[in-house]
Amino acid sequence: MSEKVKFTAGGVTLAGDLRVPVAPGPHPALVLTGPFTGTRDQVTGLYASRLAGAGYVTLAFDHRNWGESGGEPRNHEDPQGKLEDLRAAVSLLRSRPEVDVGRIGAVGICLGAGYALRFTAFDPRVKAFAGVAGAYHNPYGMRAGMSPDGYQRALASCTEVLERQDRSGEVEYLPAVAEEGEAAMPGDEPFAYYGTSRGASAHWSNTVTRASVRELIILDNMTGADFLSPKPGLVVHGVVDRFCSPEGAEEAYRRMDAPKRLVWLDTRLHIDLYDTEPHITRAVEAVAAFFGEHL
Repeated sequence: MSEKVKFTAGGVTLAGDLRVPVAPGPHPALVLTGPFTGTRDQVTGLYASRLAGAGYVTLAFDHRNWGESGGEPRNHEDPQGKLEDLRAAVSLLRSRPEVDVGRIGAVGICLGAGYALRFTAFDPRVKAFAGVAGAYHNPYGMRAGMSPDGYQRALASCTEVLERQDRSGEVEYLPAVAEEGEAAMPGDEPFAYYGTSRGASAHWSNTVTRASVRELIILDNMTGADFLSPKPGLVVHGVVDRFCSPEGAEEAYRRMDAPKRLVWLDTRLHIDLYDTEPHITRAVEAVAAFFGEHL
């Protein structure tokens, strides 16, 4: 059973889909957060539907500035705001009679895995974490991947964008995806999902603020792995992933204390874990089984 819900976080109205198993409750519950630029009727909605079928109340929602939720500027990545959104989402779950308030977990896919990890580590109401195809951002990793000089150039370029916005008041945008040319997520693989009917959504637009790039390269969600204990953590990742590195998943897992589990899936593309069988079924089964043990 699915119900459209609205709730507020920091004065911003957020839109979500609450899914409840048919069997009588109360049930364990999961809050979900997903990929960069994604809306709740794409990847998070698919995982939320599958996990509801496995016996969990699930809440997939649009973060502030995205999809049907409020917030300005539109299509802007707001890391601190996303953590506030997750907190409000858990408050909503705890208000529902269908939910066992002592058994709430967080699930993140792609960029959302890092947010879910950091959020779970610092919110006592959330008892366990699972990340799928996760991007566990931290500035050290970004600088290493870009080179110190490249990292400084990127910071300078982003600061120039923000200075122009400060002076003009106009928000600058770029495409979210493009097969060729400039985009926040360039190349054929992101375009294969977001730029085609495969990821089609009436609430997704192919645009993102230029300032969002700065938020991504200074983001530190990996810290959550250091503070997750004693809560359980699950990392599900593809053995090949050009966009969210397996090495990053290994680091997040290594920095967690037990109880923890690492599940490798035989994928060849990052977006295989967005909607492709048998990978998504195996990911959902791993998440459901882990929470079955730890929630």
